[in-house]
Amino acid sequence: MKTMLSLIIFLLGSLCLSAQYPIQYVYCGAMLNVESGDLEKGVTIVVNGDRIAGIIQGHPEPPEDVEAIDLKNMTVLPGLIDMHVHLEFQLDRNSYAEQFSLEDSDRAYRSVGYAEATLRTGFTTVRDLGGSGVSISLRDAIASGLLPGPRVLTAGKTLSVTGGHGDPTNGLRRSLQPQEAGPSVGIANGSAECQQAVRVQVQRGANCIEVAATGDLLSVTRNAFAPHFTEEELQAIVETAEDYGLPISAPAHGAEGIKRAARAGVNSIEHATMMDQEAIDLLRQYGTWYVPTLMVGEAVRDSAVVPGFFPPLVVPKALFVGPNMRNTFARAHEAGVKIAFGTGAGVFQHGLNAIEFELMVGLGMEELEAIRTATLHGSMLLGMEGEVGVIKRGAYADLVAVQGNPLQNISLLQNIRFVMKGGQVYKHL
Repeated sequence: MKTMLSLIIFLLGSLCLSAQYPIQYVYCGAMLNVESGDLEKGVTIVVNGDRIAGIIQGHPEPPEDVEAIDLKNMTVLPGLIDMHVHLEFQLDRNSYAEQFSLEDSDRAYRSVGYAEATLRTGFTTVRDLGGSGVSISLRDAIASGLLPGPRVLTAGKTLSVTGGHGDPTNGLRRSLQPQEAGPSVGIANGSAECQQAVRVQVQRGANCIEVAATGDLLSVTRNAFAPHFTEEELQAIVETAEDYGLPISAPAHGAEGIKRAARAGVNSIEHATMMDQEAIDLLRQYGTWYVPTLMVGEAVRDSAVVPGFFPPLVVPKALFVGPNMRNTFARAHEAGVKIAFGTGAGVFQHGLNAIEFELMVGLGMEELEAIRTATLHGSMLLGMEGEVGVIKRGAYADLVAVQGNPLQNISLLQNIRFVMKGGQVYKHL
């Protein structure tokens, strides 16, 4: 009772501060505590501005001027986190040709819709990896309240070796290639250029650094699995990024590139299609996170059988990768590798991110653990523990809700009924 009284006094005092920061009561039929794993029935989440002020048992009458949001027939979870999205594009059969016709401004306009679709399906925080750099401006526009979208942390441009995944000159005739394909556009060869390439992205406002440790499925390169950077180059990237306090992600499909990246000290490996036992052991040894992106494997396999969808060089890679991604996930999960949720959205339609949960559960992960990959684990990898991915006092008021129990039916997360980000409601069905 004393705790309840103190909270009410605090809230009433807060009401006098400013109408810009309203108090809200969110009445929950059940609330998933992702830390304990408990479904807490009949609680009220108190929101003050963009943060959670507390949690009250029951559904008390709100004080005057406090808005009540009725989710008594729903299960409320923390806002979801996707650690691997591409908000600048959405792959279709025209994507390769559009590299020659689209301006960055075209990509920026398209990204607005992709960002809103992501938010409305329950993903309130995302990490955007790879692109033209438009995602930096998108992040800032969302943070300024100019347009709806998830909280974005972005790597800006992917760092690549010459001719590697992320080299924008791949497949271009020489007359179309820029005169300087170097650190200013994310291309780096040798430790000194690797350091400079990191500093360029820091200067432009990146929240993290992405380095392509191997080839890739969709790049117009012959081999998706060959290692790119040397271990010394990767160490230069990691050390420079760490000087600025930025985490490093490494998309990698081949085993050798995965091992080099893990030994160099990257924070996460994305995709990890051909991760062997030695690589699994290294991820466990170094505490490196694994971001599976199973949806990428499914999407590119389906697209590869459509005549003309991909360039001929891409088709065999796309057909090969899906089954191997699933096999890698099952082995890594069994071995206890740390897993954070990531989908690769943009390789498939934005807004379908939650299908990844069903794929993970289908490969042996328990429902609660799958949800934790997109809440607790995502917050750890972002370095935002206690701020996102949890429902507790002081965290951002990022809440989503479904009808039913997602611990019994994970597919419910594909039908999010309510979305709040930072105390603002963006969806309520």
